[in-house]
Amino acid sequence: MATERLYYHDSRLLEFDATVIGVSERDDGQVAVILDRTAFYPTGGGQPTDTGTLGEARVVDCIDVESDGVLHMIQGSVPEIGDRVHGKIDWLRRLGHLQQHTGQHILSAAFVRLFDAPTHSFRVLEHECEIDVALEDPTDERIEQAVDLANQIIWENRPMTIRHVTSEEAANLPLRKEPSREGALRVIEIEDFDLTPCGGTHAKSTGEVGVIAVRSWERAKGLTRMQFMAGIRVLADYRKANRTAREVAALFSAGREDSPVLVGQMVGENKKLRRRVSELEQVACRVEAEDLLRGSSPTVREGIESASDSGRVDREAVTDSSRGLSAQRDTPGSDRKKVSDPEGVTRRRLVEVSCSGSNRLSKHCGSVRFTRWRHRAARLRAIVRC
Repeated sequence: MATERLYYHDSRLLEFDATVIGVSERDDGQVAVILDRTAFYPTGGGQPTDTGTLGEARVVDCIDVESDGVLHMIQGSVPEIGDRVHGKIDWLRRLGHLQQHTGQHILSAAFVRLFDAPTHSFRVLEHECEIDVALEDPTDERIEQAVDLANQIIWENRPMTIRHVTSEEAANLPLRKEPSREGALRVIEIEDFDLTPCGGTHAKSTGEVGVIAVRSWERAKGLTRMQFMAGIRVLADYRKANRTAREVAALFSAGREDSPVLVGQMVGENKKLRRRVSELEQVACRVEAEDLLRGSSPTVREGIESASDSGRVDREAVTDSSRGLSAQRDTPGSDRKKVSDPEGVTRRRLVEVSCSGSNRLSKHCGSVRFTRWRHRAARLRAIVRC
């Protein structure tokens, strides 16, 4: 015995009474209840399931098993076959899905009207919705044009009707998309705007959708994928975005509209400061390289002088070596690790010097104490602040 689907006739029916005609336990341990009639919408057509209560039990999911009916996955008290139970739908969840689904019909029809761009797929996600539209050369302006038309249809509060037709009758109707099933069809009509087969929950008039907004778009698999929302989701998203914008504006002691310019200026100034710090670090490393050479052993100095007979010593190579040594000193704990030697100081390895020719010389540094590193870093910070 198939389940009578009450939501096909009235998407605002939130409470109903029914008889239990089947109870089973699934492989995952969940209990599934089948009723002779239900107002619970099961997952399908891109729209998530309704939730609510069935007697004393909580309905957490609904699964469409076609001719076998609708499985109501429950948690709590399990009814017996033949029991009369009272079902109640979670209204805010139903309203949100109703607005998203109806909004998708309106937005998809707008893209067809303006750009002959049909919708290929639709998904209601947790916080937003996605549609994939065959829109060529998408731009913000073209998408906003479709959104404006959709909202115009919403604010005109056009009536919506449900029509049940045969496949022969459907063949003579100007449907926006071809039906995906044979036999009797349920068709949703928006007065003088859209006509399409659909089994989901919809508003009685377009005004119930409230408003539609597209948050973002991208090219995906040759289509234009848009993230949009409608109705109560738009309000929730606006509150979140407005709160974020006000918090950012407060950091600058400015108005919300002035924040983007001020953030851009701050980012630009930060880039300049980073470049300046990098330049000062190079200068400091050159100075420290000179200190390394002056504090090195005579053997190293003689090797450098010998290597530079054919040309000038490449001080950039010395600078790079110094920078590497500096990085070692910046490693947490490295300045506390001591190596025992006659002078009681840390030994540092490898100053590589390149000459103007292709000759390179690698030597071990002599014993050098780097106790002034943190003082140099403090001077760098002071210079940057100036």
